Amino acid sequence: MVGLGADRTSVRLPGCERLVIAAALGAVTALSWLYLYLQMQPMADMADMAPAMFAPWTTADFALNFAIWWVMMPGMMLPSAAPMILTFATVNQRKRERGQPYVPTIVFTSGYLVAWGLFGIFATLADGALERAALISPMTGRLSPILGAIVVIAAGIYQLSPLKSVCLTHCRSPFDFVLNHWRDGTSGALRMGLEHGLYCLGCCWFLMALLFVAGIMSLLWMAVIAVFILLEKLLPAGTWLARAGGAAMLGLGVYLLVGA
Repeated sequence: MVGLGADRTSVRLPGCERLVIAAALGAVTALSWLYLYLQMQPMADMADMAPAMFAPWTTADFALNFAIWWVMMPGMMLPSAAPMILTFATVNQRKRERGQPYVPTIVFTSGYLVAWGLFGIFATLADGALERAALISPMTGRLSPILGAIVVIAAGIYQLSPLKSVCLTHCRSPFDFVLNHWRDGTSGALRMGLEHGLYCLGCCWFLMALLFVAGIMSLLWMAVIAVFILLEKLLPAGTWLARAGGAAMLGLGVYLLVGA
C-alpha cells in the first residue's frame, strides 16, 4: 500500500536520522517536564501552607490551566509514541529514496499532538467545573475521596474493556497502522497523526483521569502514569500489564471507596 514491500525487517531508518528524531522527541519531552516542574512546584508549596479557596476562574486562570495540560501531554505521551513516529519517518525515507513526494515527520507529530490538545481542553473544562462544584481542591487538583474512588474503579473497568483493547492494539502496532491508515500529502500526514492520536487517546484517557485522583499538581504521579503507559504500549506483555493494572485499579478503588 505504501511501497514498503512484504518484509518488515527490510525497512530501516538511517542511524543519523533516527538519532535526530529521537533527540528531538527527547528534547521536547524534557522541556515539557521542566516547564511542568517550574509551574507546579510553587503551587505545590503553596498548597502545603494555604487553605483551599474556591474562586471563579478568570480568562488568565483558564489559559494557565490549559497551558499546563497542553504541555503535560507531550511530556507524558511522546515517549510511548516514538515507535509510531519513527515508523512514519521510515516510510517517508523510503519514498524520498525513490524520488516520490514525502512529508516531514513533524507534520505527523503535530497531528498527534492536536488530538491530545483537544483532551487538554476537555480536562481544563472538567477541572474548572469540578472546582465550581467544590468537588476538587483548587490547590492540589485532587478529587474528593468518594468521587476519586469512583474514578479509580471506572478506570479499572475501562482497562478491562474491549474498547481499551482495540485502542491499545493500534498503539502497539505502528507498522499495521501505517499499512491500514496511510494517506499521502501534508494533509494526509496530519490526518494520520490525528487518527493515531485519537487511538492513543482512547487507550489512555482514563489513565490521565487518574491525575484528578492523585492530584493534578503531582509530578510524581504524572511520571508513574507516563511510565505505565510506556510499558503497556512497548513491552511484549503490555496487553497483560494493562489488564493486571485494571484489576489492581478495581481493587484499589473499592478499598478507597470503603475507606471514604
